[in-house]
Amino acid sequence: MKVLGIESSCDETGVALVEGGGAGVPRLLADALHSQVEMHQAYGGVVPELASRDHIRRVLPLAESVLAKAQADVRDIDVVAYTRGPGLAGALLVGAGVACALGAALGKPVLGVHHLEGHLLSPFLSQDPPQFPFVALLVSGGHTQLMRVDGVGRYEMLGETIDDAAGEAFDKTAKLLGLGYPGGPALAKLAEQGDPQAFKLPRPLMHSGDLDFSFAGLKTAVLTQVKKLGADLEARKADLAASTQAAIVDVLVRKSIDALERSAMNRLVVAGGVGANALLRTRLDAECARRSVRVHYPELRLCTDNGAMIAMAAAMRLDAGVERATEVYAFDVKPRWPLSELSKDTGSRPSPG
Repeated sequence: MKVLGIESSCDETGVALVEGGGAGVPRLLADALHSQVEMHQAYGGVVPELASRDHIRRVLPLAESVLAKAQADVRDIDVVAYTRGPGLAGALLVGAGVACALGAALGKPVLGVHHLEGHLLSPFLSQDPPQFPFVALLVSGGHTQLMRVDGVGRYEMLGETIDDAAGEAFDKTAKLLGLGYPGGPALAKLAEQGDPQAFKLPRPLMHSGDLDFSFAGLKTAVLTQVKKLGADLEARKADLAASTQAAIVDVLVRKSIDALERSAMNRLVVAGGVGANALLRTRLDAECARRSVRVHYPELRLCTDNGAMIAMAAAMRLDAGVERATEVYAFDVKPRWPLSELSKDTGSRPSPG
């Protein structure tokens, strides 16, 4: 079974071809990705209308590229999967529309995929795929969540952010420091030159007794430091960046270890864009090694949004029998779609009524 996956939830257009249907983990045959970062840099953030237009331009050439790399014909596709949500409504509609049109033209079924489930299962694309069950830290620009994962579609929320996500804390701090867009990677790079103990910043909710997160207060503390520094900010930027990154990573590591201990699990999966952060990986590797816990990450290039994770999630849902693709080509998208609702939904099929 060959699954073509299309990702268009925000500012990356991703297409991939995955082969599933066997006893093992589905395998990636080919993928292609176009990032809109350069286009949005002039505006300091993602412009939804521009993002949608660019997805329209990119998706079909990327699909052709993927099929060529995989030495496959469009008629070899068995299922067309796409990101149904969450994300930007206009951007999601591009991927959904192309996927359903392609499915209808080929007479093949389609399947709408939850973007966060794609991230959650993306480590299965790595050279060292995890095994169920595990604790998952899903950490990205819009989401910071800890989940118990017992199998495909079997997710229990353990804790989540009550305000800003970790990725937002990176991006907003970068903006305060004048680092431009995208802020997270720029801040992490600058932090390499700084002293992580130079500024005493808060670690919100680190000792709260629960597994929830809060990073809005950290951003406010950074703003206060920026104002205090005034004209001296330029000379202290690297130290402030390093101190901010250390605060975020401290909280993520502590909560992840707490989740493992409370769940009596010995396997951790880290997914999402912030999962590419080098300090986070180093700290988690060290803490997990001390506790004989295995930790798994996606390949670095697959931490950001991509088509491979959408195709993989679709293939794994189909292989596990928790969902079936449909030849009903009417579609809707879900810009706001909590992962907790996934088991109640019917994938690509629009809601009744």
